[in-house]
Amino acid sequence: MTKKRASKSSSRGPKAKKPRSFLKKLLFLFFKLSLLGLVLGGIGLIYLDIQIKNKFEGKRWALPAKVYARPLELYPGQVLSKTALKQELQGLGYRFVNQASQPGMVEWAANRARIYTRGFSFPDSEEAAKKLLLSFRGDQLVSINDSRGQQVSLSRLEPILIGGIYPRDNEDRDLIRLDQAPEYLKEALIQIEDRDYYQHFGISLRGIARAMWVNIQARRFVQGGSTLTQQLIKNFYLTSDRTLARKLMEIPMAVLLDLHYDKDEILEAYLNEVYLGQSGSRAVHGFGLASQYYFAQPINELKLHQVALLAGMVKGPSYYDPRRHPKRAKQRRDLVLKVLQEQGVISMKQRLDAEKRSLGVVKQRSLHKGAYPAYLDLVKRQLREEYPEEVLSSEGLKVFTSLDPMVQANSAAALANTIDSLQKRYGKPVKALQGGIVVTDPQTGEVLALVGGKNARYQGFNRALDARRPIGSLVKPAVFLAGLENGYTLASLLDDQPISVPLPNGSSWIPQNFDRTSHGKVPLFRSLAKSYNQSTAQLGMDIGLDNVVDMLERLGIEREPKPYPSLLLGAESMSPFEIAQVYQTIAANGFRTPMRAIRLVTDAEGQELSRYPFEVKQVVSAENMHLIQYALQAVTREGTARSIYNRLPAAMNVAGKTGTSNGQRDSWFAGFAGDRMAVVWLGLDENGKLPFTGSGGALRVWTDLMVKEKPHSFMAVQPEGIEYHWVEEQTGLLAAEHCEGVRQLPFIKGTAPKQYAECAAKQQDESLDWFKRWFR
Repeated sequence: MTKKRASKSSSRGPKAKKPRSFLKKLLFLFFKLSLLGLVLGGIGLIYLDIQIKNKFEGKRWALPAKVYARPLELYPGQVLSKTALKQELQGLGYRFVNQASQPGMVEWAANRARIYTRGFSFPDSEEAAKKLLLSFRGDQLVSINDSRGQQVSLSRLEPILIGGIYPRDNEDRDLIRLDQAPEYLKEALIQIEDRDYYQHFGISLRGIARAMWVNIQARRFVQGGSTLTQQLIKNFYLTSDRTLARKLMEIPMAVLLDLHYDKDEILEAYLNEVYLGQSGSRAVHGFGLASQYYFAQPINELKLHQVALLAGMVKGPSYYDPRRHPKRAKQRRDLVLKVLQEQGVISMKQRLDAEKRSLGVVKQRSLHKGAYPAYLDLVKRQLREEYPEEVLSSEGLKVFTSLDPMVQANSAAALANTIDSLQKRYGKPVKALQGGIVVTDPQTGEVLALVGGKNARYQGFNRALDARRPIGSLVKPAVFLAGLENGYTLASLLDDQPISVPLPNGSSWIPQNFDRTSHGKVPLFRSLAKSYNQSTAQLGMDIGLDNVVDMLERLGIEREPKPYPSLLLGAESMSPFEIAQVYQTIAANGFRTPMRAIRLVTDAEGQELSRYPFEVKQVVSAENMHLIQYALQAVTREGTARSIYNRLPAAMNVAGKTGTSNGQRDSWFAGFAGDRMAVVWLGLDENGKLPFTGSGGALRVWTDLMVKEKPHSFMAVQPEGIEYHWVEEQTGLLAAEHCEGVRQLPFIKGTAPKQYAECAAKQQDESLDWFKRWFR
């Protein structure tokens, strides 16, 4: 028995040692894994640390290029209505108050306006904020005085920010420094979002524990317990996904960020990064841009009730959207005010006064941002000729343009109102009527306005730039100019009879007048004024198509027109912008000036990068241009555009040309006054027939625009080589002033008729007889 027990005991001995050996191996493995985890974790922390520092200290954001309209210049004697000035100030976000005590405020009276300007850092100089007293008489700015009563000869308002060129993520922001933040914004954020911000080290253990308890009770991830630092990490480095992995990554990164950087540096980054809403496809980031987006004001001008609203929206920009959910947003704003008062940041009186205020949010569509998609399209196209896309969307360039918001607003209104009127009159055939407008300053070639469709805010097909349609009779001034260069005069008689031109395919081109009537012999200027097709075709075929093509190219057409006979009546398709270049040259007395939308480009610090100076090249002689300008004035006085003077004052000289394409599918008018040139196109995108011509559609838009603009009268400069003679229209011969059927026409010296009409010849004979009798 004893042996058996011993044997049993000896057999159990080795088996008892195995568990200890296994445990030791397990502990050793755990130690190695822990060590490896520490090494990998350390490497991971080092990597995170490098990433955090690189992004925080480097270029933190891709900054879109900012595009500005022209600054409104103010000077005594200026034609400027108070209504127009008010619209400009509203677009800039000025507040109309009883006493203008701060920049961005204005006092409004019957014939006066006291403006406290904001000032602006222009590329050429710094415009300081100042008080100005403006006095008006009717639609004229009579005088400007500063705060000391001294007369001011010239001052500029800051330019309206009209848009930007955004990076691929479509984020937008206006960067601000912490010291530019309005009063109470810093305190409101800390009291509402992270009361221990200046005490913790990037994370709040108390907040994390509270969030964990809430999440456990809810059995899902509903609360994060994030500090402001963690929120910055989430928005700046990570994603907004509510996952455990993202949360675990967020904590060490927040600690590292807090370890490396000052609290105010982190808070400043937060002010510029936080998401505060959505403007269409564009994300609104940072309080600087949110101030403009919701209040149309610079952030440094915000008051307590506005600051409280923005601070309250951080928790949920969509949920507390003041435009969609005003009641909910007000409750949130008032909660922020209550917390600020309870924490001693503001007094009870301040709280109650602020709670009485409305939200004060401007209508989204009333802001200038997003109001000029067609014009911005032109700016982008011109910029891309010089700058790569990445630079435009990330380097914070400042682009100063020639856009005049007043002219743009008038153009958009003229187009929309006229289309509405035509739709009411003609009904279903024009239900989808569209249009485009280009407006320039003929003296400089600057593009003042560009409208791409009836809805000027629509960011789609830009008809002003891309709607290439047959131009109809708008081509005729080029045909007649070529004729004047080839021996014709305004008094030359053209044969307005049927013409048949053989074509290479064996058919014939047989143009007809719009009224289906032939008019016999007509003087050249009358043929253009009445827009006779047959006489135009006779002239064009006589001088040759090559001369017409050459003239169009000299006037500014970059695409070589096809030299077909139908070119003479406008079969060539062009965009309103292309046609505007032609009439810009005519309005500028034969000097071709490239039309430009951009004046200047600077970098983010205001250093000049590109300047787009005024360039001119004379392409048609001043004498021949004077003749065609006379004929185009005849178009508006007695020709196809004479309805203009039903609305414009008779003393205002304008010139232009109507155009209707073959089949009546396009309605055009191009014309100019002293300081405005505009081209208007109306038509259907599907190319359907219109129930009106150029004079019945586009001309009405143009006239409505000029009534609103009140431009300077066109004063044709008479070159030295021009002389005026009385001519009998029927014969084209010299005549006397008292004869019937005569008018005074300009001629290039040496080209006037040599023969006299019967009336004038008879008068000469009588004068000669009297002379002989006197000296007999």
